[in-house]
Amino acid sequence: MPTPASVQALQGLRDLSMLKWYVIPLLVIVAYVYTMEVKKARESGVWDAVFSGMTVFGMDFFNETWNGWVFHLTQYSAFWTTPGDTALRTAVGWNIEIMFMFSILGIVYYHSLLPDKTTRILGVPNRWFWAAVFAAVCVFIECVLNCGGHLVWEYPWWNRTFAGVWLIFIFGYFEFFAAVMFMLSRKTMKGKLAVIGMIYAVPAAMNIIGLGILGFTY
Repeated sequence: MPTPASVQALQGLRDLSMLKWYVIPLLVIVAYVYTMEVKKARESGVWDAVFSGMTVFGMDFFNETWNGWVFHLTQYSAFWTTPGDTALRTAVGWNIEIMFMFSILGIVYYHSLLPDKTTRILGVPNRWFWAAVFAAVCVFIECVLNCGGHLVWEYPWWNRTFAGVWLIFIFGYFEFFAAVMFMLSRKTMKGKLAVIGMIYAVPAAMNIIGLGILGFTY
C-alpha cells in the first residue's frame, strides 16, 4: 500500500495545469547559462563546461528513473518522494525546480575545478575535493528539505542516520561528480560524448520500457 507521501506525490503527476509563471524566468536563466557556455565553447573549442552540465543532469535523470521503478515495483514508496508544492511534478521524487537546478549544477562544479587537475587541496586532488564538497552540500540541503517535509524518506537505510547519510552522499550525489570526472578524463570529444550518451541511454531505455511499454506509474 503506498505511503501518504507517495499518494500525494502522484497527485498532479506531469499535469501541465500545475505550471506556475515562475517556471519561465527559471527557464530563461538556464537557457542563458547554456547560451553563454556554448558561446565560449565555440570560441575556445573546449566544451567541457557544457558536457559537465549535461553529465550531472543525466545522472540525476538516471537516479530519478530507478527511484521511480522502486516505487512502482514495491507499490509502497520510492527511496525519496517530493510531495510538496511545485510548478510541475515530473516523477514521484522529481519536479521541475530540481531539474532546473541539476541542469546547471554540473557547470558550477566544473568552474570550481582548478586548471591543473593534479593540484591538491588539503592533500586531496582538487577534483575529488570539490566533488566531496558539492556532494556534502547537496546532502545537507536534502536533510533540511527532509526536516521541512518537502523531501520524504521512508526506508530505514535512506534517512538522516549516520549510515543513511553516507548512502545518500555516495549514491545520491558523489557519483554525479565522479561521472563528470570520468567524462573529463576522456581524451577526445567523441569519447566524452560516448560517456554522456551512455548516461542518457540507460534511463531513456528504462522509461521507454517502464512508462511506455509496461505502463508503470512513477
